[in-house]
Amino acid sequence: MKRISRHIVEKIAFGIIGLAAVITAIPIIIIIISIFFSGVEVITWSFLLEIPRDGMRAGGIWPAIIGTFYLVFGTGMISIPLGIASAIYLSEYATDNYLTRMIRLAIVNLAGIPSVVYGLFGLGLFVLFLNFGSSIIAACFTLSIMTIPVIISTAEEALRAVPQSFRIVSVGMGATRWQTIRRVVLPQALPGILTGVILGLNRAAGETAPILFTGAAFFLPKLPQSIFDQTMALPYHLFVISTQIPEMPIKIQYGTAAVLLTFVLTMNILAASVRTWHRGKRQW
Repeated sequence: MKRISRHIVEKIAFGIIGLAAVITAIPIIIIIISIFFSGVEVITWSFLLEIPRDGMRAGGIWPAIIGTFYLVFGTGMISIPLGIASAIYLSEYATDNYLTRMIRLAIVNLAGIPSVVYGLFGLGLFVLFLNFGSSIIAACFTLSIMTIPVIISTAEEALRAVPQSFRIVSVGMGATRWQTIRRVVLPQALPGILTGVILGLNRAAGETAPILFTGAAFFLPKLPQSIFDQTMALPYHLFVISTQIPEMPIKIQYGTAAVLLTFVLTMNILAASVRTWHRGKRQW
C-alpha cells in the first residue's frame, strides 16, 4: 500500500512539474512567434547587409550585426579560458577551506549582480582608469567580468560531477594529475562546461547596460576598424530605435528583435549540438 501511494504521489509530482514547465514555456513561445511574424516582413537582404540611413529609419542593421559578433567573440576569447581555468583550480587543486568557500560564495554573488552595475564598473576601470575609451575592448572586458562567474560555477559543478573513480584509475595507470584532468576529466565534463559557456555568452549577447557605458555607439554607419573603436550592437540598437527615435516604424523594431533572437538561438543550437554529441560519447 505504501509503495502504491508513493508511486501515485510521484506521478502527481511529475505531473505538476510538467504542467508548470508547459505554463512557463507557452508565453515564451507565443512571444517569440509574435516577434518573428511581426518582423519577418522587413527582414530582407538589404535590411541585413546595408548600413543604417535617415537617422536609422531606413537602410539596414549590418554594423549592429557585425558589432554584436565582435563583442560576443571577444567576450568568449577572454571569459572562456579564464572561467574554465578557474573552475579547474577550484575543483581539482584548491583545498576545501574557509578561503575557497568564501571565493565560491563571492562567485555566486557576482553572478547575480545587475548588469548595469557591471557597466558602471567597466566605465570606471576600463574606459576611464585604463584609458581604453569607449571601445570594443572595454566592452568585451566588461562583458567578460559579467559572464565569468556563470562559467566558473557551471564548469566547476560539471567537473565535480565526474566520478572520482575515473581520476583514481588514471593516476593508478601512471598519469600525472594534469594529464588526468586534460585527458579524462575535461572530456567527460565538457557537456556541462558548454552549458555554462552558452548561458554566459547568451547573456553577453543580449545585454544593453554594460555596452551602453563602455563601447556601444548610438549611430555609427560604418564598421569598426580596430578594437579601440566604438561599435553598434543589436541590443543597444534595438533599445535606441524603440525608445529614442520618434516615428520609428514598428516593423523595423520587430525585425531587429527577430534578428537578435535568431543570433542567440543560432548560438544555442550550435552549442547544444556539440554538447549533445559529446554527451553521447560520455562513459557514465
